[in-house]
Amino acid sequence: MTPFEKIINFATAHRITTHVIFWVFIFIMFFSKNTSSDPEGLWIDVLYTVYYEIFSMIGAYFLSYRILPRLMTPQKYNWVWAELFLGAYIISAVARITMVYGVEPITRTPPFPQESIQEILTDLPTLFIAYSLHILSLSIFFIFIKLIKDQYIIQKRSLLLEKQKAETELKILKAQLNPHFLFNTLNNIYSLSVVNSPITSQSIAVLSEILDCILYRCSSTYVPLTQEITLLENYISLEKLRYDDRLSVVFNHEMDQNGMIAPLILLSLVENAFKHGAGEDIGSAPKIEIDLKLVNNNFEFKIRNTICKTEHEAESGKIGLNNIIQQLDKIYTENYTFNVTKTDADFTAVLKINLTSQYNLT
Repeated sequence: MTPFEKIINFATAHRITTHVIFWVFIFIMFFSKNTSSDPEGLWIDVLYTVYYEIFSMIGAYFLSYRILPRLMTPQKYNWVWAELFLGAYIISAVARITMVYGVEPITRTPPFPQESIQEILTDLPTLFIAYSLHILSLSIFFIFIKLIKDQYIIQKRSLLLEKQKAETELKILKAQLNPHFLFNTLNNIYSLSVVNSPITSQSIAVLSEILDCILYRCSSTYVPLTQEITLLENYISLEKLRYDDRLSVVFNHEMDQNGMIAPLILLSLVENAFKHGAGEDIGSAPKIEIDLKLVNNNFEFKIRNTICKTEHEAESGKIGLNNIIQQLDKIYTENYTFNVTKTDADFTAVLKINLTSQYNLT
């Protein structure tokens, strides 16, 4: 947290204390410029400084908490400007009356001429030029600081809302992925149970491990890459139980470190390869090749699966890929590339992610 952020947080949590500190600082700043060596003159300087600061505070709070908020909201501005001039007139008149009948009798030696209250109230040039400008000019510094603080809080709140919105959308996308994956896997296990296959119980055990990972270890934005590799290996072993030796799966992975990656994206790619590669295959031996690399924070995941020439891509088959793209856009924005290539013989998906920016953000 920067020193500026610490000051803003302190000012937000301790508003009264912050205001007292600010006006004490203003008093010291103006009093130090008019300090007299004479004790009597020193008392007069204190009195005049307190006088001007009191009315500067009134002007500052009037502008900051009454006029400016109403100028920033859509309404009839004529009434706001009218209230501004009326408020400035009242503050200036009270300040002038206080000076003539309160401060001057203490600081001046009588007899001396004094204006009547009627003369004070009707002397508009003196009130607006001499008093209003002076009082409101001393309020500018306070208003400037308050505007910076309010703008920072608004910006921070907006960023927080955007982050919460993104996290909510990611949870929705993951919720869409899990039932999609679970539906397909349960269908596979059901087909095994129908023929009383001896590998049914083993399939259920592997599925239990996969669900444990999805439900309890994939809730954060990033998870260890080794965890995702284990998840993929369990899923591949579950699928291989269905196809025996007819299915050829090659999974190569190379890492120079255990990086962090968004969960379930790789699983969705692998599941898509099985669904449209092995699942739709007719007669021939389906093949799936997976290459995973992480070198110098550059992650690359390439998966290729054979497809049947007669296979036609259904609209439902796009759910997984669309889900992946949406998650990548929200998590990695411009720090990734995702390309798919389809021929008559195979389907290839290549995902590349620059993880350096991810580590800088975390």
